[in-house]
Amino acid sequence: MTIPTKLFNGFLSKLGPGLLYAGAAIGVSHLVQSTRAGGMFGFDLIIAILVIHVIKYPFFEFGPRYTAATGNNILHGYQKLGEWAVWIYLLMTLSTMFIIQAAVTVVTAGLFTHIFGLEELGGHDPQVIDAIISSLILIICFTLLVSGRYMLLDKLIKVIVLILSATTIFAVIALTLDNSNHYSSGALHFDITDTAQLLFLAAFLGWMPAPVEISVWHSIWSESKNDNEGRVTSMQETLFDFRVGFIGTAFLAMCFLAIGAMVMHGSGVEFKTGGAAFAEQLLDMYRQALGDWAYPIVAIAALTTMFSTTLTLLDAFPRTISISLERISPQKFQHNKNNRTYISWLLITITGTLSLLFFFTPSMGEMVKVATVIAFVAAPVLAILNTLAMFDKSIPAEYRPGKGMLIWCLMGLASLISCSIGYLWLM
Repeated sequence: MTIPTKLFNGFLSKLGPGLLYAGAAIGVSHLVQSTRAGGMFGFDLIIAILVIHVIKYPFFEFGPRYTAATGNNILHGYQKLGEWAVWIYLLMTLSTMFIIQAAVTVVTAGLFTHIFGLEELGGHDPQVIDAIISSLILIICFTLLVSGRYMLLDKLIKVIVLILSATTIFAVIALTLDNSNHYSSGALHFDITDTAQLLFLAAFLGWMPAPVEISVWHSIWSESKNDNEGRVTSMQETLFDFRVGFIGTAFLAMCFLAIGAMVMHGSGVEFKTGGAAFAEQLLDMYRQALGDWAYPIVAIAALTTMFSTTLTLLDAFPRTISISLERISPQKFQHNKNNRTYISWLLITITGTLSLLFFFTPSMGEMVKVATVIAFVAAPVLAILNTLAMFDKSIPAEYRPGKGMLIWCLMGLASLISCSIGYLWLM
């Protein structure tokens, strides 16, 4: 084995929950929203990606940081604040999980439909096709989760994320070197005085880089990793793992925006709202940038990434609900000894998601918009809970963030709260 290979393998071995975070985050926010932002406004919103990552950074870090400091997931920190904090998280999860799961699943279904040529199902009605394929995907996910075989996908997620990342970076480089696909005349640029464009910005930033709930999931993944290894991962290892995933997702968001900007911006072609139609446009961007040879590689990487995101969410919602209920009533709910609560909520999640897909939502685009806006408005609440938990006096002083981080948090909270109030006022 060569020295570069040893170094690369050593680098990968240090990555754990941080890459699971990246695998969950690189989904709708990147493949859909970032690409659409670039196609609509060129490079105008690239600064928005940087700003929202800076604003949200502490609140995402506090999930794994809390576990490294205490050995427990951050829901224990919520409980120390009072049962009310766990109830807030639980109620927010229950109120958003169906629309979030539906939005991610329908994007996965769109990729699946296009790649395997299933557009003729359901009498050519895109909404019916998306619902049928989504049902199939959720059944497969359910089978993997209850059988425990999803661990195989967890082991492959490093390779999946690396393939999608590499092809995306190569696509950006290829498009940068070839200016023939760039459009400028008559191109639309972002106008901060336009209400409709501000509302799009809110939807764009809602899941950038991901919903704040992922910080709780990240904490739970870190706790599980500690249980499996029989040790508490050091703060240095934990923060390195997290920062690689966080910075990587920020960079890839800008790459997806760049692809949309260089292929679609000013072309006169609008993004389609149907799942399969959008998937076709997305994959054709890579074909234009890299050539026909890249299509099967990117198609498999994109589909597998979205499938892993769908699977991760479908596991995370029932798992965090089970853990929250255990925090509230430990005698009645013991998910580690009995997984009936987990399976029950797994079935509830699937039922609620399919109900939305079959009866209530008109298109993939509308569903993604609703889900991302909900995440945008909910972000300040979860950010406050994470901050209170991390700065609690029960945290060992050497692991508690300093005054600089506290100021950073307060500025971030002020920004998130102001933006949420501004959005509600615009609506």
